[in-house]
Amino acid sequence: MAPLLKEQVDVEWMPDPHQAMEMAKSHPNESRSTAIDSTITRPGAVRINVQGAFIVDDGATTPQPIEDAGAVHDSRDIRLPHHTAVVSHVAVDIGGSLAKLVYFSREPASKELGGRLNFLKFETDNVEQCLEFIKRLKTKQQTLNGSKPGELCVMATGGGAYKYYDRMKEVLGVEVLREDEMECLIIGLDFFITEIPNEVFTYSDIDPMHFAEARADVYPYLLVNIGSGVSMIKVSGPKQYQRIGGTSLGGGTLWGLLSLLTGARTFDEMLAMAEKGDNAAVDMLVGDIYGTDYGKIGLKSSTIASSFGKVFKMKRQAESDAEDGGGLVNGDRAQVDGIVGGEHSFGPEDMSRSLLYAISNNIGQIAYLQSEKHDLEHIYFGGSFIRGHRQTMNTLSYAIKFWSKGEKKAYFLRHEGYLGAVGAFLKRQPRNWGRRNSFEELIS
Repeated sequence: MAPLLKEQVDVEWMPDPHQAMEMAKSHPNESRSTAIDSTITRPGAVRINVQGAFIVDDGATTPQPIEDAGAVHDSRDIRLPHHTAVVSHVAVDIGGSLAKLVYFSREPASKELGGRLNFLKFETDNVEQCLEFIKRLKTKQQTLNGSKPGELCVMATGGGAYKYYDRMKEVLGVEVLREDEMECLIIGLDFFITEIPNEVFTYSDIDPMHFAEARADVYPYLLVNIGSGVSMIKVSGPKQYQRIGGTSLGGGTLWGLLSLLTGARTFDEMLAMAEKGDNAAVDMLVGDIYGTDYGKIGLKSSTIASSFGKVFKMKRQAESDAEDGGGLVNGDRAQVDGIVGGEHSFGPEDMSRSLLYAISNNIGQIAYLQSEKHDLEHIYFGGSFIRGHRQTMNTLSYAIKFWSKGEKKAYFLRHEGYLGAVGAFLKRQPRNWGRRNSFEELIS
């Protein structure tokens, strides 16, 4: 584990990193004691001890000492068994569709040291519920982690950190610090890549979750963050990043179109419908055109030639048959619920799967092209669009593998939707607090 360094907060000067490390090594007990006894009163005063950190099994019970107030709890908490210092801040990443919250809590009714990072999300339309939850956290701070209610600080990122800044100050009555969204995404991803075992993985039908080894030499890489829209960020080192592209066709597109095409109300309902669907009912495949594979250019018969390519002719035929029979006319329920009956039919589940494939394939191909243009080998996919959904991950993985001819892989994370929130949480840390010095380099 890297030495824990004492940071001076209200000055610009920073000690020489090599000299500081030698000082920490020569006084290990003092350094450790300082880290354990630290409490937050100003940004940068707390050290999170990540030694022995691990992800709690999905089946384990997540401690919920506070009423959920509309929150969706992620059961994959991160256990920090050796962290004993007080933590009196929470972090929230408010995007266009979801607000993601991260906070630290002690183990309830346990004599064990340490605690855990808790992960929750709210729909941004219900941001008031998120603020009420944080307000409850404020009153429960002593029970959760030993700090005082008045010491709570909110680290906020995402567009909502600016849109709802005044409202957060009004409702919570605490300090709210706004952090840059892109920087928080990078800090959060670096943390997961280098510090948390069994976090990063690749996906395939044969090996659905193959965990990647933690790497100290993580740079450079491409982060594809899929939220309401999509941002693609080239990361060359700590604080060295550039948004090199993206697309407006992201999670918000899927959510919006499927809310028009199906009766699903939530994003999770839409993903569940996609699980049951058959995209071949609405997509025009290579096999529909050639009757077989197009082997000369490497296209299987199941390859999608045109998303929703069959719908127009099927819908037109169904309407014609209905009109002949005095029934269905243009504009009736067939437009919303699909076409049922006859030789060919499709339903909302099929449309859900088709649109999911269309958006995922588009993102995957653009990500590959950006990685080629900027000579980036490692491609990480994050954002709440993914949600551990196997069809989404399989599509993105296949796209990267297909276009790169197997030379590149798509990497996913078990906490893919919380990169920004975790990054904002860690912004209240001193430099070089991690085991592998992966976040920021001390500068003299």
